[in-house]
Amino acid sequence: MSTSRLELIALPGLPLVQPGDDLAGLIDAGMAAAGLSLAAGDVLVLAQKIVSKANGRIVDLRTIAPSPRAVELAAAVSKDPRMVELILSEAVEVVAHRPGVLVVEHNIGVVVANAGIDHSNVEQADGSENVLLLPEDPDADCRTLRRSMADRHGVDIAVVINDSVGRAWRNGTVGLALGSAGLPALWDLRGDVDLFGRTLEVSQQALADELASAASLVQGQGDEGYPVVLIRGLEFPVDDQTARALLRPREEDMFR
Repeated sequence: MSTSRLELIALPGLPLVQPGDDLAGLIDAGMAAAGLSLAAGDVLVLAQKIVSKANGRIVDLRTIAPSPRAVELAAAVSKDPRMVELILSEAVEVVAHRPGVLVVEHNIGVVVANAGIDHSNVEQADGSENVLLLPEDPDADCRTLRRSMADRHGVDIAVVINDSVGRAWRNGTVGLALGSAGLPALWDLRGDVDLFGRTLEVSQQALADELASAASLVQGQGDEGYPVVLIRGLEFPVDDQTARALLRPREEDMFR
């Protein structure tokens, strides 16, 4: 990988995404509005929310009946039992909890607060209590969009789906890759040499996460409305590796 300059371009004018929307078509419209065309080696980073919305991952809390376990856990964390039930349904394991938050291992493998379920920027109507779930298979969503854009434009690009997450030991949130396609998500630098000719023995770069975090700077966290970012100028080999490569195996996890 090499570059001395990167461009990050937030696509303007994308409408609020609805269930069933064609994300490739919306992105094409955004590219046209910005006077852009895709080139080989480009990376498209999509905010998780528009992927989840297009996939219909919206749940009305009024439809959720909490289980006894959810009711008990809700009392311990001071959360709505219906929300706790939904979190549990999206999780493999409860990793930790305290008042206000449940940290779980999500079904897709990432460890996140409240299973990544969110109220913000989710449309409501007729008294609904809608929340948005993470995509069921973000790597597959990336592969699908990558193929669609290749069919439309005849160029090989990479796709990343990002979300904002907290981190153990650090305050604040950063962008993290939930899914990726077309790039080495975990860039293995072992065997390369440093400036002084020493062989790198343990270096692995979380490329998909770094791109996800860079894109989040221009996507914003509030009402900015820039869910798709074009990253241009990075050189990397085409790779079928997915974001699951970034998940640390449980036997190597020092914190569980």
